[in-house]
Amino acid sequence: MSEQIELVITRTFDAPRELVFEAWTERERLKHWWGPKGFTMQVSKLELRPGGVFHYSIRSPDGHEMWGRFVYLEIVAPEKIVFINSFSDEEGNITRAPFSSTWPLEISNTLTFSEMDGKTKLTLQGGPINATEEERETYEAGLESIRRGFDGTLDQLADYLKRA
Repeated sequence: MSEQIELVITRTFDAPRELVFEAWTERERLKHWWGPKGFTMQVSKLELRPGGVFHYSIRSPDGHEMWGRFVYLEIVAPEKIVFINSFSDEEGNITRAPFSSTWPLEISNTLTFSEMDGKTKLTLQGGPINATEEERETYEAGLESIRRGFDGTLDQLADYLKRA
């Protein structure tokens, strides 16, 4: 068994912690920034509680639609969110990533929100769980791409927070 591969991203936002937390947990806020730049997002379900599901779709400018879901494990407002992220179908069932037959089915993520002088430091830590060796290797090979994707999404969050 190989050691756990983990992505760690830290970003500071010029916004109070409560607002940044709400941007991650409220339907009307999430739809303004979650997903790749240029994509539109629809929330199918948002049950913010341990065991609850955030089920969503994102649509590319050319009309390609992908579904995803979070299953929340822990929520400590406004400090921490722990969830399992997966690609899904329209009904919310876990599916393979549309871009890889060896992408892990489940990615564990922990978000921590800490406030410093009216700004919020967000730390995202994540990595595959219940994954095969091949799935872990695929994830590790994709880490730079994942990082770029999150950077773009978090840029959109920063822009949203300026307007919120």
